[in-house]
Amino acid sequence: MSLLRGVYIVLAVWGAVRPMQHFITYMRENQTGLGGLIDAWYVNEATTGLTWDLTIAAIALTVWVLAEVSVRRNWSALIAIPATFCIGVSCGLPLYLFMRTRPVN
Repeated sequence: MSLLRGVYIVLAVWGAVRPMQHFITYMRENQTGLGGLIDAWYVNEATTGLTWDLTIAAIALTVWVLAEVSVRRNWSALIAIPATFCIGVSCGLPLYLFMRTRPVN
């Protein structure tokens, strides 16, 4: 594995674990589930703006992944789409870059 691919996979894992630590802590402290967490994303203009920023970035990443996968036929890279929407852009983007930089048969 190249150094660059190693950096991408480390960032993907970090991008999955670090945000989830905060989400889980918030839900435990406030005794809310996913619905309470989502409500918190819209509590003020700053968090609403950040939520929209990440949503638009996730959509752009999805379009890019779909466009490239259709050309490169690197079907396994599609895993980046659910990673992006179920975990976050901080996981999905480096995961896609990791998948994209591997040799494709």
